[in-house]
Amino acid sequence: MKTKVILFDLDGTLLPMDQTKFVKAYLGGLAKRLAPHGYEPNTLADAIWKGMYAMITNDGAKRNEERFWEAFALAFGEKAREDEPYFERFYIEDFDNVQTSCGFDAKAAETVKALKKKGFRLALATNPVFPSIATEKRMRWAGLDKSDFELFTTYENSRYCKPNLAYYQDILSKLNVSAEDCLMVGNDVAEDMIAKELGMKVFLMPAYLLNKDGADVSGYPQGNFDDLLAYVDGL
Repeated sequence: MKTKVILFDLDGTLLPMDQTKFVKAYLGGLAKRLAPHGYEPNTLADAIWKGMYAMITNDGAKRNEERFWEAFALAFGEKAREDEPYFERFYIEDFDNVQTSCGFDAKAAETVKALKKKGFRLALATNPVFPSIATEKRMRWAGLDKSDFELFTTYENSRYCKPNLAYYQDILSKLNVSAEDCLMVGNDVAEDMIAKELGMKVFLMPAYLLNKDGADVSGYPQGNFDDLLAYVDGL
């Protein structure tokens, strides 16, 4: 079997998601939790986006988690680090409410489990801008569990983000495989299909397509979960 490892994106791939709806629900829930602790909603949202940008542009010198809190604290000072438990309570107690902004496709979990049964090593290559607890919950929303994957990326265990090729190289290093041994499956042309530049095979899931640059996608193998299984069988 030439392809040994299949990397899956999560949001919009395994978990049906309209990003605009998700972000609105996520920021709204976070603002509600933190408002009693002195976090004005608009300032909070702006600080969250600055933290996201700090992670997306991370050069690898620090973990994404550190990059986020450094940037976030510029808006609220060191108080933000002291208030980190409030953020944790949000993810523990409130984050599941955000699930209503997402869909569900039973085929996602069925496909993951079928590929695992076929002997493929599986990794969840979701952009590591969330803590582990949030990523694990989003997996469960998709009918999956962390035990389904050999590796899943979070802001605690990553130093890069998509579309930085170093993000994928880091995964390859952790799994001790070559790019030619891997298939990347995702819905974002810029962030997921870029893995092809390293020599990975790619498969586009266009149901929740993200293509901010309007790139021509006709050359990518693509389709739904049944198409993916057929494509993998032909590798």
